[in-house]
Amino acid sequence: MKITCIRTELVSSISNVSRAVSTKSTIPALEGVLLKAYNGKLNISGYNLEIGITTDMEATIIEEGEIVLSAKLFLDIVRKLPQEIVSIETDDRMVTYITCGQVDYQIVGMSSVEYPDLPNFEKTDGVSIEAKVLKDMIRQTVYAVSENTAKPIYTGSLYELSEGTLTIVAIDGFRMAVRKEQTDCDSETAFVVPGKTQLEVLKLITDDEEKVELIIGQRHITFKINSYKVISRLIEGTFIDYKSTIPSEEKTMLVINTRKMIDSVERMSLLNNERVQSPVRCKFNNNRIHLSCASAVGRANDVIDNDIIGDDVEIGFNNRYMLDALRNTDTDEVKMILNGSVSPIVIKPVQGDSFLSIVVPMRLANES
Repeated sequence: MKITCIRTELVSSISNVSRAVSTKSTIPALEGVLLKAYNGKLNISGYNLEIGITTDMEATIIEEGEIVLSAKLFLDIVRKLPQEIVSIETDDRMVTYITCGQVDYQIVGMSSVEYPDLPNFEKTDGVSIEAKVLKDMIRQTVYAVSENTAKPIYTGSLYELSEGTLTIVAIDGFRMAVRKEQTDCDSETAFVVPGKTQLEVLKLITDDEEKVELIIGQRHITFKINSYKVISRLIEGTFIDYKSTIPSEEKTMLVINTRKMIDSVERMSLLNNERVQSPVRCKFNNNRIHLSCASAVGRANDVIDNDIIGDDVEIGFNNRYMLDALRNTDTDEVKMILNGSVSPIVIKPVQGDSFLSIVVPMRLANES
């Protein structure tokens, strides 16, 4: 293989692809990136047997070929090169020569034969969606994906295509996030995408892209984002019937300024840390919200004047879970719905149903 290319483009491509590279693997090739130079393009791939990221970039192909190079070393070298035109050449012994201006490196590569094939699957469904819309949908739900591997199905988000609507649902047993958007797809399907995959998709989406294409297979999915493809396995299993977990009653309801509620909960959160997790106590009565938090560190109180419709209620919640839900609403005001002290808190938009967040309450100790 012998090519020349632009250094800044190469750095960007390797940086993005490297996020799918194994840092420690029993297969040495998986700690590298696969370079393939064919048909006027340089293809760069990273793969850790769960997620693969691959991209094509412009390059002058003098001699076609392929090689596997250490991802970290290759990226470190290319970042430090002094000029923009980079020459990369490999010989029969897998030695790779990297030249830029007066600087040259010789590093040992590996045969591409040792690199596992990225998943190649038959498309069963697909949908195309605006990049910014998908970015918002993932960001507003992925925070609720479970980190507990005891139930692998909840370490991913449910993607549900039905009646021209894409719904993304994440749940971890303490909270749930739901986000909906209309699409031009009339498919009826559901699948679970790992949370880690969605985080990689988020990093690759910029506001410049017009569309992201989702290519869906029986056990895998590909996200096509501009010149990049993120290929991931899907999580197999049965996702909870999330609709049945949404309370149907509205015993207590209020519309509140999102920023005002965030600020108040943040003030209460100052008494909590990684070792101390006391619930925020919230009383809704007489058109006032009384917030308090008591921990080994001290005690805090706050009051928000706000119209409240329905029954008085006192409830406790995890400050971090509530803040995650509120910060990801992207609306100036939200509707909060409560059904007693042991029923989940529901957060919705004032108009419509584009998002829904549920926070499970925490048990409150009797105040002294």
